[in-house]
Amino acid sequence: MADIVGLLLPFFALILIGYVAARVTKQPVEALGWLNTFIIYAALPALLFKLVSQTPIEQLTRVDFIATDIAATYSVFLLLFLIGRFLRRNSLADSTIQAFSGAYGNIGYMGPGLALLALGERAAVPVALIVCFENALHFIVAPVLMALEGGDRRSPPQLAMDIVRKVLLHPFILSTALGFVVAAFSLKQPAAFEQFINYLAQASAPCALFAMGVTLALRPLKRIPVEIGYIVPAKLILHPLVVYAVLQSFGHFDPVWIEAAVLLAALPTATSVFVIAQQYDVWQERSSATILITTACSVATVSVVLYLIKSGALPAQLFP
Repeated sequence: MADIVGLLLPFFALILIGYVAARVTKQPVEALGWLNTFIIYAALPALLFKLVSQTPIEQLTRVDFIATDIAATYSVFLLLFLIGRFLRRNSLADSTIQAFSGAYGNIGYMGPGLALLALGERAAVPVALIVCFENALHFIVAPVLMALEGGDRRSPPQLAMDIVRKVLLHPFILSTALGFVVAAFSLKQPAAFEQFINYLAQASAPCALFAMGVTLALRPLKRIPVEIGYIVPAKLILHPLVVYAVLQSFGHFDPVWIEAAVLLAALPTATSVFVIAQQYDVWQERSSATILITTACSVATVSVVLYLIKSGALPAQLFP
């Protein structure tokens, strides 16, 4: 258990430092802008490029893995969407944000650093694939559903073009695609360029986690929505369980790939969910509360997941 604490302490300590720093210094939310820009446009893309470019191309073309993982994630998304829409009679827009709150984990900011530290370099490929393809699909699903609600007033051609542009030009997608090219052609990278990429990649986890703590501090918990009662356990418990069961049931994947997918599924709600809610002016305060509560609870739940993985209590082959 001491090993698990040693793995998690730096991560949650960085979030705490960011949280305390924001509370003490009382900087405006705009002060975080350039740090987020550095994380999204430089540090995390460098990390994804590094992971992908150093991987044999045959491992990067595992369509079966990414399709199965996405199917598992979106089964949780669909369940929460249906609960919000038909059981709780919420609007389509509110139901969409609720579903994202329970199925869109903090895979970009927390995922790569934690998975690589906990599982080693063998987890690099599944992590890069999940971060890239899940984010790409989220960028598509959110505006499409909001357009169906009427919250997006662009014409269908404008909406389609904007979705294509956001997906193809997003730094995560571009850096991963460039990594694919380098891996496919076994291109030799100059030593100075590799060193530059390493500098940026090493900064990704500390900066991202610090920024996450600041973001949580700047969005205080004003009220606890009723939906928290089922969204939090869905995100932190149901999501990793479904990912584990589905990956075990469909396909024969390396245990490390399954462990990486489960660990990423167990992460708290992504701060991007609040960004989507803010963009469409729906469920903003409650999505912020969900992020704060899932992040706080994940200290315990992610610890349990890591313990199950590191202790061998998570069967490598659930269905022999």
